[in-house]
Amino acid sequence: MSTITESVDVEVPVSTAYNQWTQFEEFPQFMEGVEEIRQVDATHTHWVTRFGGVTREFDATVTEQHPDERVAWTSDSGPDHAGVITFHRLDDSRTRVTAQMDIDPEGFAENVADKLGVLDRRVKGDMNRFKEFIERRGGETGAWRGDVDRPGT
Repeated sequence: MSTITESVDVEVPVSTAYNQWTQFEEFPQFMEGVEEIRQVDATHTHWVTRFGGVTREFDATVTEQHPDERVAWTSDSGPDHAGVITFHRLDDSRTRVTAQMDIDPEGFAENVADKLGVLDRRVKGDMNRFKEFIERRGGETGAWRGDVDRPGT
């Protein structure tokens, strides 16, 4: 399993960055290889991704979510991965968004990509595209401000 950590500073308030990140169905606009995300309910999503010519579908669950602080998830099926996105207020108009993901690549293409650092570069690119997306818009496309407590708390 590989751990990838990437951060990006965005020129929007923390609530704007957080609100946009809760809009999972918008991810294909800034995440390379993500073809579709369908929000099933408040904590469940269905993903369609394409990498190295291989299409994968999987389900994921939001395991913890707190407005303006964090969104954590884990896969329920398909490629084994989990992660957390955290939001750190730098000042009234700037936010540091940090992605930390644990990924267990599935299949030949994903394993080679992991060994060559392609997955790290893809996440870095996704974070930079998120920055461009949210700064260009100047505001979020929607928001979900509900709390999801970590299991067992």
